[in-house]
Amino acid sequence: MRVIRAWSRADRARVPPMASNEQGPGNILTAVDDGILHVEIKRPEKKNALTGAMYQALADAIDLAAQSAQIRVILLHGQPDVFTSGNDLKDFLQDPALDDEHVAYRFVRAISRATKPIVAAVNGACVGVGATLLLHCDLVYAGQGATFALPFVNLGLCPEAGSSLLLPLVAGRARAAELLLLGEPFSAARAEACGMISAVLPDGDVLPHAHAQARKLAAKPPAALRASKALMRGGIASQVEEAIRTESHEFQRRLQSPEAKEAFAAFLAKRAPDFSRFA
Repeated sequence: MRVIRAWSRADRARVPPMASNEQGPGNILTAVDDGILHVEIKRPEKKNALTGAMYQALADAIDLAAQSAQIRVILLHGQPDVFTSGNDLKDFLQDPALDDEHVAYRFVRAISRATKPIVAAVNGACVGVGATLLLHCDLVYAGQGATFALPFVNLGLCPEAGSSLLLPLVAGRARAAELLLLGEPFSAARAEACGMISAVLPDGDVLPHAHAQARKLAAKPPAALRASKALMRGGIASQVEEAIRTESHEFQRRLQSPEAKEAFAAFLAKRAPDFSRFA
């Protein structure tokens, strides 16, 4: 994988070249280097919007990390100007998440149960599941120009990926309510203040810094690292599982609601939605 392809020449010099074992179904690229599983979301022409095939590949990558003794940490990133814009709505509407076996739910379960540390590098837009998945990562670094949004309610939907539990825990209920109920974009500085990310860096420093931190983790005693992660998560693991399950069932109901149908139709028609007729 060319982890730094499309990044500046200066940035490229600061991240060691990857091993030549690029693989993945086009839009999710993976490679293992010095104990790090690099996972790159690469669909910039569609703002890294996630399709069913991409969810499947992301879940497979996390499963690979769990099964491989060679892999000690996962490094997840997108492109210089976009992490991910969330679901590809056209693809999603062709195969909506109407049951718990949908690939989107498989990915959410996989990342929430990951046994090895996950480091995320965020540049540009980080929307929907792109933002909620960060709540399951261990170290998250974002660029100054990164923007976040949790627009579930605006689409007639509800929070997912355990965010209805995890965001109030890290941000406090008042801040979480503002982010989840209004669904308005917010800055990297706001994300840091809400406890969603570890630090804000200059845009060009994000991936090199995340890679350096991942290398530090990969050099540590692996069993101690896994045990420490498990202990930090252990107290709420069952609550997270229950939140994901409850959210998914409500999400399935919301997908079939008149509100969601109006929101999706408006999005595809590039018009403002009209929720005035709904009680």
